[in-house]
Amino acid sequence: MVDKLLYLIYSNSRTEVEALNLMISSLSQTPIYEQIKMQIKELILTGKLEGGAQLPSIRLMAKDLKVGVITVKRAYDDLSAEGFTCNVPGRGVFIADINNEKAKEIHLEMLAERLEEIKDFCIGSGISKSEFERVVNKIYGGLK
Repeated sequence: MVDKLLYLIYSNSRTEVEALNLMISSLSQTPIYEQIKMQIKELILTGKLEGGAQLPSIRLMAKDLKVGVITVKRAYDDLSAEGFTCNVPGRGVFIADINNEKAKEIHLEMLAERLEEIKDFCIGSGISKSEFERVVNKIYGGLK
């Protein structure tokens, strides 16, 4: 089952309201806290959530997602530990400022993680490195 949810996120001035769409699948092998974390992280890295924007409270997010408060708290805690958000006691959770250089570095780390999974898939499927490179070059239009 996949639920699509819409949240209100307030900007620094608290006068602009932005939409945050999260898609959570209870059928996924990825834990729900990880689904929440990864989607918020990607929204931050793509600039759809800017520094200073406030995330919904843990309780509101948990209620709307129909998950436990601990699940959302873990996602928020992980985002904070990774430097994507900052928790302000009594005020809430806010998006941290991420500069382009840091975003690029994080994207490269995410790419490396995904390529590790693809490498394991290739090895398990009997796909050689040269066959893999041929597919990548085809996708990139033959560029090396």
